Amino acid sequence: MNTAILAFLFDCIIGDPNTKFHPVALIGRLISALEHFLYRPQDSDARKFASGAILVLLVLLISYEAAAAIVMASYHIPFPWATEVVSALLVSFTISPKSLAKAGKAIYARLVMDDLAGARQRVGWIVGRETQNLDAGEVTRATIETIAENTNDGIIAPLFFFAIGGAPLAVFYRAANTMDSMIGYKNDKYLYFGRAAARLDDVLGYIPARITGLLFLVSAGFLGFDARNALRMLRRDAKKHPSPNGGCCEAPMAGALHIRLGGYNTYFGKQYFRAYMGEPLRPLAAPQIMESIRMMYTATILFLICGTIVFQIMGR
Repeated sequence: MNTAILAFLFDCIIGDPNTKFHPVALIGRLISALEHFLYRPQDSDARKFASGAILVLLVLLISYEAAAAIVMASYHIPFPWATEVVSALLVSFTISPKSLAKAGKAIYARLVMDDLAGARQRVGWIVGRETQNLDAGEVTRATIETIAENTNDGIIAPLFFFAIGGAPLAVFYRAANTMDSMIGYKNDKYLYFGRAAARLDDVLGYIPARITGLLFLVSAGFLGFDARNALRMLRRDAKKHPSPNGGCCEAPMAGALHIRLGGYNTYFGKQYFRAYMGEPLRPLAAPQIMESIRMMYTATILFLICGTIVFQIMGR
């Protein structure tokens, strides 16, 4: 796990470089190119599903093999630490604690300055729902929900797959998650074409999401939040989430902070209701964004500590 710790430190120091050559950006461009080639609006639903599945297989294969080739090439660098550093850099590109915290802090800053328009714009950069009509409480809710879910999707899950299969498997997961975020929508265009990507992301995220939920329980205890209520909400409300994994992250976060997540969201002009998680013991307010960021960082550090202990016991 030394490589994972180094990756986390790289992210804390460097963050995600804003460049078109970022691996996740390259994966996104690959997905877009393959979508342009494979998607045909006139195709039958079955053919759209098959085309989407082919896209998934191609993206996963290319992403994994490219990462594996980079790691293999690093063996030829005449320094004993080169492969570990290269692997750590690759893994650091698959995790995003600094970017997630930066986005949350920017929204928090707009809210405390009563710049609701700026807060709406900022939260619109990190969520899929429409944000132009959200009030301050709904902006806070959207931000916390994103931080909770992305603690799994953008941090714990990539580190989990690195732990079991090295940097190429972390990139493999990140590619799958990126496909879900780009084509895994339940709208007219992607309902069938993006179904394979959405289902794969659910399967890959199943175990990491439950680890994230447990880490949030422990984090709540360390930070002085309500760990007992977090456990109660995890048991009671996690299954209400439309995603098989999202509730495992959002429910304990809501319980720990004594807030209620879920409610009405608007996507592509249509309003949908997401089941409530947690109880509104506190009104949604900007300071809770900072509390959720502390939960995110604490859960990440706990995962790295626990992983290091497990690897020591296993002699790896």
